[in-house]
Amino acid sequence: MKVAYVFPGQGSQWVGMGRDLYDNFDSAKAVFEQVDETLGFPLSRLCFDGPEDELLQTINAQPAIVTVSFACLKAIYDVSGSNGLPSPAFVAGHSLGEYTALAAAGVLDFADTVYLARERGRLMDEAGLSQPGGMVAIIGLDEASLAEVCVRTNTRIANINCPGQLVISGAKENLTRAADLANSRGAYRTIPLAVSGAFHTPLMQSAVDGIAEILATLSFNDPAVPIIANTTAQPLTTAELVKEELLGQLCHCVQWQPSIEYMVNDEVSTFIEIGPGRVLTGLIKRINKSVNLINIGDAEAIKKIVC
Repeated sequence: MKVAYVFPGQGSQWVGMGRDLYDNFDSAKAVFEQVDETLGFPLSRLCFDGPEDELLQTINAQPAIVTVSFACLKAIYDVSGSNGLPSPAFVAGHSLGEYTALAAAGVLDFADTVYLARERGRLMDEAGLSQPGGMVAIIGLDEASLAEVCVRTNTRIANINCPGQLVISGAKENLTRAADLANSRGAYRTIPLAVSGAFHTPLMQSAVDGIAEILATLSFNDPAVPIIANTTAQPLTTAELVKEELLGQLCHCVQWQPSIEYMVNDEVSTFIEIGPGRVLTGLIKRINKSVNLINIGDAEAIKKIVC
């Protein structure tokens, strides 16, 4: 049996996430304490107590989700040891979740990972302020039809999430026209997303430039486990490929459905979502109904591992 670990991205955050991990597992508590020290402010308190409007901000949501996901992973290892979850054949993360995958695969130490996630959030926020944009989920329209809509409205497909769920991204005035046109082409619903910019488009180029400078200061290792890249749905096996991916994913489409399909074709039969929420579990269920799905996002789920 081949297993893949997958890690959620922005949008899975909620006030109170991680508190039960902190209270029940010393290893998870150590992760939160390390993050607070690394970032120089109590991110843990923001995860546990909010306020929600601050947690939703990209600069805070991104390191917060990475922190809770990694704390969950450390708690799993702490509880299960060698008798718990099988080792993964692959790891993958949806957009921001790819950063948690870096730490899980030993590419970066965790302090560098959460620092980088915080800087990613800051730079994406700044890019969104300088070139305002947004994202809209398009439900029930096929990729070819939506690609035509994007050409006509100067928008981009930003996420290929699962059959029937795509996300477009672009300047705000263009997104309104794109959503109207998508509806006229047969989309069931169009849902604006609560993000601060046109993520995964060239409007994020200033964030790419900023991240490139930061990457040059960090020490990268080759992945201990192949990471399936968002932009290509292919394995990343060297530090240099990882660096290229971290720059490319900011301006290019997240190929989540092709990523899952790649792993299934390589005989992965079980996907374990580790972190807050159940977004990826839902997407994978729609991509392939035959795989096994496990969601581990809180203390109760972790304790069940050893039962």
